[in-house]
Amino acid sequence: MVDDVEQVADGAEQAPPAFSMTSGRVRGYHRAAVDTFLAAARAAFEADTDELSAADVRVASFPLVKNGYVVTEVDAALGRVEDALAARARERAVRSSGAGAWVEQARDEAQVILDHLARPAKHRFARTGVLTFGYRIDEVDHVGGRIARYLRDGEPLTAEQLRSAAFRMQRGGYREEQVDALLDAAVDVILAVR
Repeated sequence: MVDDVEQVADGAEQAPPAFSMTSGRVRGYHRAAVDTFLAAARAAFEADTDELSAADVRVASFPLVKNGYVVTEVDAALGRVEDALAARARERAVRSSGAGAWVEQARDEAQVILDHLARPAKHRFARTGVLTFGYRIDEVDHVGGRIARYLRDGEPLTAEQLRSAAFRMQRGGYREEQVDALLDAAVDVILAVR
C-alpha cells in the first residue's frame, strides 16, 4: 500500500514532457536545457523585466541528444516567445518615444540592410579562406534577394522563413557570422513593422 502511494505521488510530481520526444537515432534538444530556458523566459516575461530580449531568444541554443525534444517543435515555440518579446519591446518604445520614432528606427535599419544587399552578387559578404568552409554564396544571395524585395517592394516574407533559413557549406563561402547578423537584423525589422 505504501509503495502504491509513493508511486502515485511520484507520478503526480512528474509533468508530461512539454514537447514530443525524438526516438531511435534522431537527436533532439536536451530536455532539461530547454525546460530551464523556457521557464526563465516565462518568468522574465511575467515579471515584465528587460532581462531577456527577442534577440536573446533568437540566439538560444541547446545540446543535441538522444531522446531529446523534437527540434522543429521547440524552434516554433521559441519563435512565438521571440515574437511576444519583440511585441512588448515595440509597445514600450511606442509608449516612450511615439510611433513615429519607432517607425523611423525600423526604416533606418531597413535601409542599412538594403545598402548592404545592394552590393554586387557574390560580393555581399566577406568570404572565408580557400581552405575554409562558409555559407554557400548562391543560396545566401538568393535569400538576400528575397529580403531586399521584401524591404523595397513589400514582397511577402516572414520572420519564420528567415529563422529557418539554412545554407549548405562551400569552400571560400560567405562568412557565417556576417550572414547570420544580417538575417537577425532583417528579422528585427520584420518584427518591428508587424
